[in-house]
Amino acid sequence: MAAAALVELVGITRHFAGVHALKGVDLAVGAGEVVALVGHNGAGKSVLVQILSGVFAPTGGEIRVAGRPVTFASPADARRYGIETIYQTLALADNLDAPANFFLGRELRRAFGFLDKKRMSSEAARALSDLNPNFIDIERPVRQMSGGQRQAIAIARAIHFDVKLLVMDEPTAALGPHETAQVGELIARLRSQGIGILLISHDVRDVMRLADRIVVLKNGEVVGEVRPADSSEDEVVDLIIRGRRLPSGSAA
Repeated sequence: MAAAALVELVGITRHFAGVHALKGVDLAVGAGEVVALVGHNGAGKSVLVQILSGVFAPTGGEIRVAGRPVTFASPADARRYGIETIYQTLALADNLDAPANFFLGRELRRAFGFLDKKRMSSEAARALSDLNPNFIDIERPVRQMSGGQRQAIAIARAIHFDVKLLVMDEPTAALGPHETAQVGELIARLRSQGIGILLISHDVRDVMRLADRIVVLKNGEVVGEVRPADSSEDEVVDLIIRGRRLPSGSAA
């Protein structure tokens, strides 16, 4: 990999009551690199993300940040190392506006503990404008916002707090073509800022367009890695289904 690794997973295993969810997985993401993780349901993607996010500890193997071994006892530990995760649900409070969601759990306060709503609104507006200059109506409840706007809030919230690696779980699920394109533009901006992105997706066409590398999981193991520039959708699909590459010359 050309980029220096921000985060590496080395020989990661995870057992649940005798079930081997992960079997010696190696994965690295570099600065300014988009790595897609794909595979069928049950392949181990969610477990790997939860380990990287500090939800579960690995049964075996090692997590390295900037080359140094680390351990995560909680999601707060992962965030302290600059790893932020945006789950498919986005974890937004529908009744609150964008600034309140932006600082949810990290509220800014003035003297005597009062919320500093003016500062929160100003910082949220600036962060959202940096991602999407057309996103200006930030004081509506997020339930009234589009899927793309909601995704922008979740991304802006994650990167505002000194993120180094952003894990994105199905970021374009349930979005229309226009909003999917907007998310792609956001990912391109983050990449240009040197942020590493681990993109979890079922959409092969999407990851062929967005990723620098595609890592395929099957039954808890990495069965292949390809670069979109040197591969095809058929090859990735064959890896997902069969756990092997297409014979030479048979890719579309």
